[in-house]
Amino acid sequence: MINVYEGVDQNKRRSLLVMVAFVVVVTLFVWFLAQVLGYGPEMVGFALVVAGMMSFASYWWSDKIILTISGARPASKEKDFLFFTVAENLALAAQIPTPKLYVIDDSAPNAFATGRDPEHAVVCATTGLLSKLDRTELEGVVAHELSHVRNYDIRLMSLVTVLVGMITLLADWFIRGVGRSNDDDKGSFGMILFLVGILFVLLSPLIAQLIKLALSRRRELLADASAVLLTRQPEGLARALEKISADKEPLEAANKATAHLYITNPLKNRHDKIGWFASWFNTHPPIEARIQALKAMG
Repeated sequence: MINVYEGVDQNKRRSLLVMVAFVVVVTLFVWFLAQVLGYGPEMVGFALVVAGMMSFASYWWSDKIILTISGARPASKEKDFLFFTVAENLALAAQIPTPKLYVIDDSAPNAFATGRDPEHAVVCATTGLLSKLDRTELEGVVAHELSHVRNYDIRLMSLVTVLVGMITLLADWFIRGVGRSNDDDKGSFGMILFLVGILFVLLSPLIAQLIKLALSRRRELLADASAVLLTRQPEGLARALEKISADKEPLEAANKATAHLYITNPLKNRHDKIGWFASWFNTHPPIEARIQALKAMG
């Protein structure tokens, strides 16, 4: 496994690559649309504008969008005092600004981090997490989320999520447009483009989703290791993961678009035991593997 500092640099490079890939993929999609559906080349320029705007929006407002979707509220220093003190102390140890703290009113224990960089970060926990974990366990979870902030995972995964969503949206646009296109106007070159476009459209959303999930699993393992560097107590995070995974209640505020952000899968639809192929679609590494790795650090 790469060390923490290499992980930060790698995430910064990948963020730039994701933004470039976003523009390229959207442009290719729209070029296929223009060729197959008979639109003019100006659609390619339009794609570049849309891609740039979406990249900027995902970078700038990702935290607000996700918090709204999740139904989170600002944490109260009086009601959530332990959450505040743990976050402030660990942020000081991590040498990053204390993030804004939010709470989801749900008894299912879980937490996530979001934002565009350490200066504009958010850590959100459920009321179930705050009530069911002791201080050492809560420190492990908050340290994990602060590690996502310090390692720039929050920026990287926000960009990847928007990329996957945009590809899926354009794929749906393509399929709807094909149904309205005039097949009689297609020559041999047009038919080749049509077939290639269909294959591209069908496979690209799946491939993009698999890449996002694989990247998410890798960043979870790095955040676990980074959390131990902050707390020096691997057993705290290990116990927290055991408690969270033992709780069978799904988090109502979560959905497939936001599930990868949480410390464990909030939908409780794990397929760790099914086989190697099913594991490609997991948002997180197996809990057992994460706990084993943490205990090995003790």
